[in-house]
Amino acid sequence: MKTLEEIALLVQGTKVIGNAGTKISGIEHDSRKVKPGDLFICMEGAHFDGNNFIKQAAEKGASAILTTRENPDLPEGISALVVGDMLNTLAVVVPYFYDYPSKHMRVIGITGTNGKTTTTYMIRSILMQAGFKVGLIGTIQIMIGDETFPIHNTTPNVIDLQHIFVKMREGNVDFVVMEVSSHALAEHRVSGVEFDTAIFTNLTQDHLDYHKTLENYCRTKAKLFDIVSRSGRKTGKTAVINIDDPASDEMLKHSHCGIMTYGIEKNSDLHADNVEVKADGTKFKISGKFGEMNLNLHVTGIFNVYNVLAAVGAALAEKINPKDISTALQNFKSVPGRFERIFADVPFTVIVDYAHTPDGMKNVLQTAKKIVENKIITVFGCGGDRDNTKRPIMGRIAAEMSDIVIATSDNPRTEDPEKILEEVEVGIKEKIGGKNYEVIPDRRTAIFRAVKLANAGDIVMILGKGHEDYQILKDKTIHFDDREVAREAIARK
Repeated sequence: MKTLEEIALLVQGTKVIGNAGTKISGIEHDSRKVKPGDLFICMEGAHFDGNNFIKQAAEKGASAILTTRENPDLPEGISALVVGDMLNTLAVVVPYFYDYPSKHMRVIGITGTNGKTTTTYMIRSILMQAGFKVGLIGTIQIMIGDETFPIHNTTPNVIDLQHIFVKMREGNVDFVVMEVSSHALAEHRVSGVEFDTAIFTNLTQDHLDYHKTLENYCRTKAKLFDIVSRSGRKTGKTAVINIDDPASDEMLKHSHCGIMTYGIEKNSDLHADNVEVKADGTKFKISGKFGEMNLNLHVTGIFNVYNVLAAVGAALAEKINPKDISTALQNFKSVPGRFERIFADVPFTVIVDYAHTPDGMKNVLQTAKKIVENKIITVFGCGGDRDNTKRPIMGRIAAEMSDIVIATSDNPRTEDPEKILEEVEVGIKEKIGGKNYEVIPDRRTAIFRAVKLANAGDIVMILGKGHEDYQILKDKTIHFDDREVAREAIARK
């Protein structure tokens, strides 16, 4: 428990309205979750303003609020801390209030455009094989040991993230493995987190609606390596970097700690050789200072070879026994919605994957081309209110690498789905040639159509949503799971 005055002293230019000695027992930004004694954070977003919920927070027992408004409308008995910059204030105040819980466990952070989720799950499996209790924070869910919790952003905001770390500290977690998005780095969501190992997977076009240029996106990703390079309570900091990716140069510039590179094409500290990609898995050898590791895995695709290298690098950086690493990886099956096969008694294959970037699509379709016996039928869409420059690019890739293309809706959000598809179709038309393509805005109908067209030896690739079990429309969010729809389509074929 701390006082409002103690919190105010952390940030310059603050103003306390009311009792500076007000005791604060917690920090919360959701008025529905406020508990007695909490400091209520009046966050301002595109669709809401926390200042409109001060009364509700007070009724729940909030003792004070934090706001950027000079003269907030305060209920009787409520104090306020007025600040100039909300994000920077929270970055300082929240970790301090909770006594920097990340310092009590080893933290492995993973950034990059593609591969973060699979890599976190691989590392989790390795650490559990080695006997540790592991926390996971990522796109699909939060896990504390085997207990799971829902998540709304790849990396939660700074308040929710510190709440999670507190819960993990209370649960005696040894390691936390977490995805670190570019938005999180730009918005200081990981402030106060002491990372021990940081991984860079790759950098390709994504989020340009937010970052504007690929250069800005790259520099933002590199902030993770500034963070891991700082001295802290713990020792043994390491940057694990994909040397085959051109953006690795920028990551290396920001890495002032131990460095471990990995790759297939260039000389690296961890190197994969003799790679054999098959429909049911991948075989290859990893060489490094630790010796050699021959792996025969259930996951397939060159992109997963890179994910494995990243996971091995992190595990070695954290002094995990190579035998435990090998055992865990060879028992590793898959991650929901990541090149996930829909098993059914049919002569064709259906794969669901989260690929929603040009590079992600290219990677999974390259893998499909290596294992397909007949035709590739690709169903995909592009999200609304997101980088629209990638839409024709993904259309071109789908047309080039598929035999049949069905363009459909993804999460259109506030945009008109048909307008999005018009931009996608521009790219399809450039490369489709004499092959067949269809535009079917309704995603369910599109999946049913793809399955109906599938013959023996074909692969149906359903891309873009992966593990998601919802679809975000203009005025509502509905339940929608590509895997469920695919199973239904197969059953009705």
